[in-house]
Amino acid sequence: MIIVPLKEGENIERALKKFKRKFEKTGIIKELRDRQAFTKPSVISRQQKLKAIYKQSLQISEE
Repeated sequence: MIIVPLKEGENIERALKKFKRKFEKTGIIKELRDRQAFTKPSVISRQQKLKAIYKQSLQISEE
């Protein structure tokens, strides 16, 4: 459960912004979208490998 403590006289807009940020950090929406369709384990591992290759190429280009 997400709890957003409010200070005395704090604007509702600011509280909503805090709530949205905390909600996004939990990753609930991302997980929900991932669960909508089944992905084969081989596809998942391939995506992870491609992501690792991409990250490695970024690190090499920075050096």
